[in-house]
Amino acid sequence: MRRLLVLACLACALTGAPGAAALTVGVSDDAGKYSRDGGASFFSSLHDLGGSENAIVVWFDAEHPTTIAEQPLLDASIARAQLEGVRVVLDIYVRHAHDLSGNPAAVGQYAAFLQQLARRYPGVHDYIVGNEPNQPRFWQPQFDGRGNPVSPAAYVRSLAAGYDALKAVDPGIRVLGFALSERGNDNWKAPNNVSMSPLRFLARAGQAYRASARAKPLMDAFAYHPYPRNPLDPIARGLGWPNAGVKDLDRVKQAVWDAFHGTAQPTFESGLELAITEIGWQVSIPRSSIAAYTGQENKTTTEEKTQAAIYGEVLRQLSCDPVASDLLFFHLVDETQLAGWQSGLIRADGTKRASYFTVQKALSAGGGRCPGTPTSWRHATGVVGFSARFPQGVTNAKTAASWSLTVNADEGASFVAGLVRVDGTPTVETVTASLASRAKVALRAAGRLKIGTQTAIAFPLRPVPPGRYVYAVRAVGELAPERASVAFSAPFTLR
Repeated sequence: MRRLLVLACLACALTGAPGAAALTVGVSDDAGKYSRDGGASFFSSLHDLGGSENAIVVWFDAEHPTTIAEQPLLDASIARAQLEGVRVVLDIYVRHAHDLSGNPAAVGQYAAFLQQLARRYPGVHDYIVGNEPNQPRFWQPQFDGRGNPVSPAAYVRSLAAGYDALKAVDPGIRVLGFALSERGNDNWKAPNNVSMSPLRFLARAGQAYRASARAKPLMDAFAYHPYPRNPLDPIARGLGWPNAGVKDLDRVKQAVWDAFHGTAQPTFESGLELAITEIGWQVSIPRSSIAAYTGQENKTTTEEKTQAAIYGEVLRQLSCDPVASDLLFFHLVDETQLAGWQSGLIRADGTKRASYFTVQKALSAGGGRCPGTPTSWRHATGVVGFSARFPQGVTNAKTAASWSLTVNADEGASFVAGLVRVDGTPTVETVTASLASRAKVALRAAGRLKIGTQTAIAFPLRPVPPGRYVYAVRAVGELAPERASVAFSAPFTLR
């Protein structure tokens, strides 16, 4: 998602298990940096909303690697933020998509640039290192000439260098990594937007990190941008795997666990924070405010009352997630160009939307505390959403009309299934061994499971010798082959 403006957050505590991190709720908007008053009016609106944090975009340009672009604006807005007691986050963008892949020296120059920022602004302790590296707008190439993904490993190198550089200046700096877009097409031959889905990007990033044998983390928080597929979509609609919206954050948590468990990089179960650093539903402009905008709208929009309800629900969901550290709505104030982005809490003419009052009321009433029971999550060891249903009542192999079963899975997975002959009491181990060796498999099928719906697995209709059998299926996760699930029916006898 294109970002031109400053990140701002509203601090609020999270109830739940002892030691749970506080949630910071806010907006993503650069209006403070670009305002003529150095951000005074912006911070006034932020305070009225309940905000206490402001992140600012900083551009790294490989053609001018020691130049801090917009330095006077940064100096003024950071100073004003600190004067107002507002916490600053610096969000590092690359000016050109090839900036960190164009030459071998670029990553070192990038690390030196981060140190330059950290020394110039010693009061800033939060850095988002990179933005949406799974999108070609911010990172190229995504794939090599043979279709192999290359952006994940390249990004991991830059994130590692950035982490080390910042920690060398101040070990207390919080490094937020990835800031992935919620979607990608995984198609290196796509006519446009050649990109990677967030889950596949994470899987490749994990492989690169493990191959590097790095003994230090990459990040303190994992940043993510779960925009909707369409502004008309409710939260409950989510996105199709291997993409992930707000509804699908458990997928992201699992992908991070698959990528990094057992390494020096903590996962969400061992201290990693989840930072939603951009999210927004774009809305239509009422006639009373349209004069403050120029151009024509070129995207789908939703109604303001719908946006308010969604923002309230997003705030409730994230405030009850013990690993969530940040929730940043994009923007505080709309862009004036209708071809840009209008998902702010405030219209371009300064009038406040219903979403502004929804967020303000929630923060004023409870400081963003979880209004119910905090959620919990544990990593899966098998295929997520795996289940199987087996036929019953087949006892005569000669009269059987079909041999089939149905399987469900909520992630990409391959399967092997069979009608397996058993001698004693079947176990996962014996059934798995039989499916692998085919020694006792009378009927067999293999393929890929459909995601989020039933997959009907039909075996060839052919004679089966009499004996004692079970229907069995083993599924293996596409992005985590070490996660497998096995199911089999109760034994039955064929005459």
